[in-house]
Amino acid sequence: MLLAQRIWNWCRRFRYRCGYGVHSPSDFFLITSVVYEDLPYYAYERLKMSPSSKSLPHYREKVNKLLFRLVNYYRPMSLVEVGEGNGEAFRYMSHARTSMISVDLKGVEKEETLRRLKMELERLKQVDFLHIAFTPYYKEVFEMVFSYLHDESCVVVGDIYASAERKTWWQELINDERVRISFDLYDIGLLRFEKKRFKQNYKVNFF
Repeated sequence: MLLAQRIWNWCRRFRYRCGYGVHSPSDFFLITSVVYEDLPYYAYERLKMSPSSKSLPHYREKVNKLLFRLVNYYRPMSLVEVGEGNGEAFRYMSHARTSMISVDLKGVEKEETLRRLKMELERLKQVDFLHIAFTPYYKEVFEMVFSYLHDESCVVVGDIYASAERKTWWQELINDERVRISFDLYDIGLLRFEKKRFKQNYKVNFF
């Protein structure tokens, strides 16, 4: 069922392949040279050796590799991930830039998770790269972190179509005037906040 749904979504998004209709040079480069890049990075084979990585479905491994490339491209000095997963996405991102400060917050208790997040934000002062992974507190996390973001920050939201509520929130995000550029890749969403840019929302066929 999942495979059939992914094939159907790929067909629906066929015209959004390879940067079609994207006029901004920087956005076109991101799509064609980062999202679609298929060169074998030096770290991929080593990262795939962990037991938890070996058990991942293909599309999850593909997303983790993209997260690796995004961190490698944006070169953040600070990374924050909030989620309840197995830590593979965080491992891929932290290996892409070992010199950055990396914070991985996992927890199922809301008050404790947000308390720890607030402490880390006060320590970091600003966040260059935020990954909102699988967490029921995604709205609270975004709003808490937002004041620590800047024009060059990048926010990645996981599983933007995982539920009707999450899909609705994604639509609210791309309509939010604080968000200038958004990329809908189905499995993840990417947000940018450059105030000088005209507002633009892209769909990308990434399967």
